[in-house]
Amino acid sequence: MALDPQLLEILACPDTHHAPLDYDAGGQTLTCTECGRIFDIKDDIPILLLDEARTGAGEKGEDH
Repeated sequence: MALDPQLLEILACPDTHHAPLDYDAGGQTLTCTECGRIFDIKDDIPILLLDEARTGAGEKGEDH
């Protein structure tokens, strides 16, 4: 099941920059357009916790 498009419009990275997130329906992830963190979607619920995020290719040298 895909996330609601209206929900995707308001979701943002929980870090201080609150950047938009890119949705990957196949991978069931949301990726921050600013810091590159990858947030998993489990049972159609985005897990937007910084401690649960994985770092992505766009990470700006910070180790989270």
